[in-house]
Amino acid sequence: MLGTGALRAHLIEARLAGTIATMREKSLRRYRLFSARDPRVLLGLDPEGDWAFGEVLRLMGQECGISVDPAHTSGPDVIDPDRTIAGLDRFADRVGAAARRRMPVLLGTGHPHRLLEFYATLADALSSAGCPVLTPAYGHRVDIATRFGVRTRVLDYVRGVAVMRETGVRGAAGTGGVHTHSPLPVRTALDAAAATAGPLPALVIGDHGWVCGAGQLGIEAIGLADTDDPALFVGQAEGRVSAVVPLDDGVGAVHYRPLTGYVLNRARLSQ
Repeated sequence: MLGTGALRAHLIEARLAGTIATMREKSLRRYRLFSARDPRVLLGLDPEGDWAFGEVLRLMGQECGISVDPAHTSGPDVIDPDRTIAGLDRFADRVGAAARRRMPVLLGTGHPHRLLEFYATLADALSSAGCPVLTPAYGHRVDIATRFGVRTRVLDYVRGVAVMRETGVRGAAGTGGVHTHSPLPVRTALDAAAATAGPLPALVIGDHGWVCGAGQLGIEAIGLADTDDPALFVGQAEGRVSAVVPLDDGVGAVHYRPLTGYVLNRARLSQ
């Protein structure tokens, strides 16, 4: 298990924090779209506040450590690694509380090629601690808007983690998994759980629409978010998301393993 100092060094070396690959131009564009309430960046959240561009920028500076200077318009974004570690601590505390109470949990990711292993390891640990790891709406089809038009995806589970696949594709992790920001998968899963009178999750763990979609419906949610995903941080500021970890969500899967160990150790779920 990495200590805080070693974890901080890893975050910077792997570019999970410090100077990251997410470009400032992309982040600023999404802050403006969020201010305009574009559903593509709301991720299922219906903000209570007006959230003008300047307010979003200041919030992201506070939570991630990015520059709050609106004249800084290009180049790679920067995340303060100490804020990432603080976010991991809050995230781990919520995972630990769920484990102690044996709460039913739902895990889902819009980054199956990057973050699946991170969530799957958490699912294994939570299941071993006695938490029901829910898999509602397995095999259900969901029509999701993409840049190529509306596409039908299938809700699948890999090691207890929900992912969206191309229609007709099953199999090993990473085969057919698609990237998505949509809140429709979590809404579909929750609707199916309610319709079958099965347990509803007391905690949703994930990213993108999985977190914002669940939080908007009043279910506790925690997750990971990049600097170009302001919705999760606004959800946290408004009290509908419990914990958000600021980091680059698009690096190689292997680089998240030390974070998994850190979370499990703090949550007292290490083997």
